[in-house]
Amino acid sequence: MTRECSLLLPRVCAALADPRQPGSDDTCLEKLLDWFRDLTELDPAVKLVQDNPCLTEFIASVLALPEPSPTILAFTLRLAGILAASENCFQHLQQEKLLVRLFGRDGPLNSAVWEDASVRSGWVEGVHSMMHHQPALHFLCSGGGIDVIFTLQGDPSLFVASAASQLLVHMLTLSIESETTKPLGTKDCDWPACAQMIIKHIEDSLQSSSASHIEQSLKLLTSLFGSCRAAWTEALWLGVAKQIESFLMEETVQAQHMVANLLLNMACSPVFCDTEGSFWALVTSALERLTPLQAGPLAVGILRLYKCPQDVRIQALTVLLQPMDCILRAASQPLEYAGLLDESVSDPITVESLLSSKSSCASLLCQTLAHLEELLSLTRLPVDLPYTSLLRSLMTILQFCSGFLSPASPLGSTISRILINCFRVQRSALEVLAALSERRGCDTLIGSLFDVLLAYLESPNTSPTVLKKTFQATCKWLVRLQELSYSNRQWEQAKKILEDVFLVLKKHLCSPCWEVRDSSLEFLTVLIKCSRDHDEFSQSLLSSEVPKLTEDLLEDPESYVRASAVIAVGHLAFITYLAPESPVTGNQYNKENTVAKLQEILSTDPEGFPRRAVISIFTKWLKQDCIGQLEETEQFVSRVIQTVEHDLDWEVRLRGLKLVEVFCTHTICRLGLPRCPCAPVSSAVTSSIYQNESLQIFCRAKLFSFLFRSLCDCDKPVGHRACHILLVLRSNFCSVSTLKDSQGTGDSPAAHSIAWLQRTLRQGSLAQNFPADGGDRVDFQDPESMMLALGTIDFEELHDELNKSSDHVEKSPQSLLQDILATVGTIEENEADCY
Repeated sequence: MTRECSLLLPRVCAALADPRQPGSDDTCLEKLLDWFRDLTELDPAVKLVQDNPCLTEFIASVLALPEPSPTILAFTLRLAGILAASENCFQHLQQEKLLVRLFGRDGPLNSAVWEDASVRSGWVEGVHSMMHHQPALHFLCSGGGIDVIFTLQGDPSLFVASAASQLLVHMLTLSIESETTKPLGTKDCDWPACAQMIIKHIEDSLQSSSASHIEQSLKLLTSLFGSCRAAWTEALWLGVAKQIESFLMEETVQAQHMVANLLLNMACSPVFCDTEGSFWALVTSALERLTPLQAGPLAVGILRLYKCPQDVRIQALTVLLQPMDCILRAASQPLEYAGLLDESVSDPITVESLLSSKSSCASLLCQTLAHLEELLSLTRLPVDLPYTSLLRSLMTILQFCSGFLSPASPLGSTISRILINCFRVQRSALEVLAALSERRGCDTLIGSLFDVLLAYLESPNTSPTVLKKTFQATCKWLVRLQELSYSNRQWEQAKKILEDVFLVLKKHLCSPCWEVRDSSLEFLTVLIKCSRDHDEFSQSLLSSEVPKLTEDLLEDPESYVRASAVIAVGHLAFITYLAPESPVTGNQYNKENTVAKLQEILSTDPEGFPRRAVISIFTKWLKQDCIGQLEETEQFVSRVIQTVEHDLDWEVRLRGLKLVEVFCTHTICRLGLPRCPCAPVSSAVTSSIYQNESLQIFCRAKLFSFLFRSLCDCDKPVGHRACHILLVLRSNFCSVSTLKDSQGTGDSPAAHSIAWLQRTLRQGSLAQNFPADGGDRVDFQDPESMMLALGTIDFEELHDELNKSSDHVEKSPQSLLQDILATVGTIEENEADCY
């Protein structure tokens, strides 16, 4: 600890213990505790306490207060726990009789301040912090503290109750792992004393008639088996397994859903997943007896496991698919197609009753669909899903929700009435539908699938949110359709579907709802990204009115839509006139007109979103070498950065620097350098011809003016990016000898200007303080001056400064302690409260 902190610490302790003060700022106290944790990790806590007796004096003075502030008392409890984590410091605090007054029966437990949840939370956290050695364990168990923790499991504050449960798990683990030397059995005498107390509490709670006590113990066991993978957990389980099993048999027990969470955590543990017999038999029983809503999370969790008996995995899959099977069977009677299941795990009547109830139908389907999407997101599925039947079931759900299906069965009619316009189920079904596009085996239904998707796209009742999900699913299946049409030569079907999609898209681009217009443009952009290399797609798109309507939306009154239109137009350009062999003829799509429109948006649009979109599109064009010849690209970049330089949106300026970075790489590569400036490297091989030509291009484009002004930008990310680019340029233009020569040329007028520039940069002067180019100041368009600037200015120093966070000084320990003093009123009139 620094000398300054040692001097300040007594003042802080005195200030915090002052009864006249109402208390300190919570954030300051939290940071101070973090600082103490860091100190105790670096040095023994006992040394910290011995070198700073003010700490024990502070604890004693807080305990002596008749009515301490709850905030300060909670802080004191937590601080004492941090210090007592060291066994030697624990003994020291014990000798001072401080721990028993904080955490024993005579402490805050029996005072009025215990009613404050922050004090109870501080007590639990303090105890948890010091539980790193046996003396602390024995102190708590022998002093009755463990009974307090048992009580706090049911605390009205959920934070306190959860912390108490986690503390018991920690104590049980510490007791067993620090006090046993041989494998444990199931008899009480085999467990250490503290562990016996906790285990007895768990067993008694599980056997009690109190639902809350049962839930507390189930939560504790769930947490234990989730965090501890030791072999002794099996011995513990054998003592409670019968009681847990009884909960599944008693339909009146409300904690059955918690049993599912417990079994899932156990199934993930190598202690249980490798075993045969009773545990997996209990899992099987749970899958059979729990309701579909309760068993769903357990089923999907098991399906994600690779170590699991095959019969249990099949049963879990059956539980998950049962609602989807019921939907398919309810759509028509007799069943027109094969269902998903040959037989059910539980009584089908249970699932049917849930689906025919308005209160549970949507919840069950949404949960099932979420689990299916989770499984489909896995790279490798441990089970085979019946993809065709699953797709048919999803289409049925979507038809139920839209009212497009008239089921013949009474159950189907009931489900359809419940699901009509149910946005939650529609969104979930569409998400699974999109995920299913990446799985093979659904190709025979693709025509029927697009009938459903197009019906959703065309329906005026489709909400904007559902429409967006429909667009996403449609895009994924269109990509799949094009793959099929290419491989099977079935282009006619794909062409007809694309025409229908673009016809619907045309209508939505003219929608009075801006969210619909925006989603339509996003859909178009994604579709172009995925399909622009397919000639049939390009022809179908360009023969529609979609491109013209998209360009019209560049003038949309809504800024979000204008931004999306910019992105869509930018990607359309790859098809219309930027592609090597564009299918477009005539003047319908003119590159110069589009560029002019986008540049106008960049310079005049009042909102930031469209301007950011323009600069992003220009950068994408430049990356893909679509602007033109080098001279044309130079002029284009120059115009753009002169516009961006004065933009008030820092993100636009930052994206302008990204454009500059791409242009530099583009130029250097075009001029024939065998490598691109992706990272600073030695440039001894760089020829003077290459240097001169590149420098002249960059100076004519006014790149250096933009970069040096950006170095002084008031937004640090802009300066940081500019500094990085200049460092890369220096590595490509300046050899080591050049750098030495540059530092020795101090008498030329250019050198004086560069010296002024370096002083300006060090001062962090704002860009508007820069003088005009030319004259006796810095000429940013002079290659010789810029070469001198690159070789002279210490960009590493500037880079280090820009890397520092703005509060690097305020985060020092000394400043933190001063803030503590300020918040409790010992600095005149609370001059500074950084928090």
